Amino acid sequence: MKWYHWFRSTPKEIDADMKYLIVGLGNIGDQYQGTRHNMGCDVLDHLVQGKEGKWKTEHLGSIARIKHKGRHLILLKPSTYVNLSGKAVRYWLQKEKLKKDRLLVVVDDIHLDFGKVRLRARGSDAGHNGIMDINQKLGSDYARLKVGIGADFHQGQQVNYVLGKWSSEEIKLLPEIIKHCSKAIYSFASIGLSRTMSAFNR
Repeated sequence: MKWYHWFRSTPKEIDADMKYLIVGLGNIGDQYQGTRHNMGCDVLDHLVQGKEGKWKTEHLGSIARIKHKGRHLILLKPSTYVNLSGKAVRYWLQKEKLKKDRLLVVVDDIHLDFGKVRLRARGSDAGHNGIMDINQKLGSDYARLKVGIGADFHQGQQVNYVLGKWSSEEIKLLPEIIKHCSKAIYSFASIGLSRTMSAFNR
């Protein structure tokens, strides 16, 4: 092989402007599969399946890398449990040399009716411990995709509700909700936060 063939075959580092960190919040372990609190992970699993990607266990989480319209999406499911998500998010932002405007966190939200989806540019934790930890580590100025899981529980039963399994009726509707979230994520990476908010926050 001539030297110039070797030079041309050397992979280039991906431009940071073309990379995005997409984080799905949830808890690790089989016992948490199919629970409301793992909605963020379910959305990312759908993205990976649609692109025939693969998850790899790496530092502080599972990582999958997919492409969409020239953009490189780094998908992260933290292995730190929901309440300690900030450590993993901060690590991967720094590792990939990304600013917070390239970050989108997908999270369940009891303050939204089941199935409603809202994209926000910043905000408080609204009682979500995962967002609370990320806010403490990074500040609150990053995008988050909030997926409504409803609040059909009695006082004092919130933990049991969010860690509970979907009802049979909810399971029937989940595929369309997850598909809608996936479209919002691809839009965020393609046309930016502001235009995606206008399109999806209906």
